[in-house]
Amino acid sequence: MSLTVRPVVGRRAKISALGTYVPPDVITNQDLEKMVETSDQWITERTGIKTRHVLAKGLGVSDMCAEAAKKCLAARGIGPKDLEVILVGTVTPDMMYPNTASLVQNKIGASNCWGFDVSAGCSGFVYALQTGVRMVESGAYSKVLICGSDANTRMTDYTDRATCVLFGDGSGAVLLEPAEDGEIGFIDGINEIDGSGGVSLYMPGGGSLNPSTHETVDKKMHFIHQDGPAVYKFAVRKMAELTAALLERNGVTGADLGCFIPHQANKRIITATADRLGMDPDRVIINIEKYGNTSSGTIPLAMETAIEEGKLKKGDLVLLAAVGAGFTVGTVLLRWEI
Repeated sequence: MSLTVRPVVGRRAKISALGTYVPPDVITNQDLEKMVETSDQWITERTGIKTRHVLAKGLGVSDMCAEAAKKCLAARGIGPKDLEVILVGTVTPDMMYPNTASLVQNKIGASNCWGFDVSAGCSGFVYALQTGVRMVESGAYSKVLICGSDANTRMTDYTDRATCVLFGDGSGAVLLEPAEDGEIGFIDGINEIDGSGGVSLYMPGGGSLNPSTHETVDKKMHFIHQDGPAVYKFAVRKMAELTAALLERNGVTGADLGCFIPHQANKRIITATADRLGMDPDRVIINIEKYGNTSSGTIPLAMETAIEEGKLKKGDLVLLAAVGAGFTVGTVLLRWEI
């Protein structure tokens, strides 16, 4: 391996802590069998999902973010007043405004920071992460909290078996700080959007185009609408293309990676991408069977799974990748420094 480390003008950025949260309530495949015409076998074979966590009524994404953030800060041994910026990747905010970052800031008592939300579908965590990295590299900020969290079960039509089997709720947070001498941290990333894919995965109601009315509710415009085959084809192609391009640009191959942590949308998408990268299956992190697709929450949740399984250790070269509504695509190459 001949790793090419992207030069930065100021300083390098690294992930220094991780925290995650999933709500306690769970929907199993057997539960879904009682709700729509489906089966555990059908769901498992097509998606790899067995269970998914569901946020309780009266709670919002900001509550999940706050719990993940508290765990992240505790892991680092700092308090919320040490934070300078909070970035939240989500497409299921508590409300249109104020933004989720403001709600999280208030709930954890981070009185010395500012922040905003990043809307990029399932790529939200990766996009927010890269935004935070640039903030640290610029020298303007030294402690940036990145949250990825979604509650897509709130936007799921449980009479639509094509979508209701896919989504779960969950959250994760990482802390970005300057890398120490001898550490590499964030190396590189490639992003891409293709707005022509917007018709394949969207929620048409509730925005300025189709504000909420009895008509939009009756037409189920506030639920997720998805063209499954179109999303699948794009995700398989683009995740493989951008991850391969990122590795080639940095002089590494799939064999050099400590682990590959992809967005957990569908097990078949993950394995197809890993095969094209020549990845050892043991180094591909898959936890979709436990959580389903938690959108912006999948990658930090998968980071925790990788640590628990002993597949993510200090010094490992790690590849992150996600594809989301938009269409959005995001990839990150980093050195794990925790």
